[in-house]
Amino acid sequence: MTERDELIEATIAFIDQIKDKTPGAEMERWLNDKHGPGNAVYEDLARRVRRGVEDGWAADVEIGGRHYRRSRLLEPSARTHYFSLTTVYMDSRQGRLPADQKPDLAHAFRGDYHLHPYGEFNLVVPLEPTAELMGPLGWRHAGWTAPAPGSHHYPEARGGALIAFFLLPSGRISYDIEAPDS
Repeated sequence: MTERDELIEATIAFIDQIKDKTPGAEMERWLNDKHGPGNAVYEDLARRVRRGVEDGWAADVEIGGRHYRRSRLLEPSARTHYFSLTTVYMDSRQGRLPADQKPDLAHAFRGDYHLHPYGEFNLVVPLEPTAELMGPLGWRHAGWTAPAPGSHHYPEARGGALIAFFLLPSGRISYDIEAPDS
């Protein structure tokens, strides 16, 4: 069995615990209380997905350069309780800044605006001590975010590089939504 297969199997075992739960603020708190940093599930999945990015088989498709990459590891199926598995790598120190401007730690990198028709369960794996991802309950260093069904946002990272490993009910995510004027 490959490391990729081992990550998929470990994730499917975890999905069995959340398959009938609805993403949202309450679920985000539950995930971080029961399966957050320091918990065996979080540490195992984080280690495996980190290894996948390091070895080049996860988050390997460039979206906006080397600093913003994503890849779907598995499409939804009966085996996954109809969840898809996707990895995203974001590094806020790079990206959509003029070439002569260096970002500071507070600089937030924004990814592609999108909608979660059925919500999302998102494992946040910081690769640097200051890296964070914005979630419904604010900035999250290590742990989980759980945007609710119907939510839409720019994924935002700050403080360096991180991995977002997201589990999508029915594999549903839509980039075919217009971002609000800011």
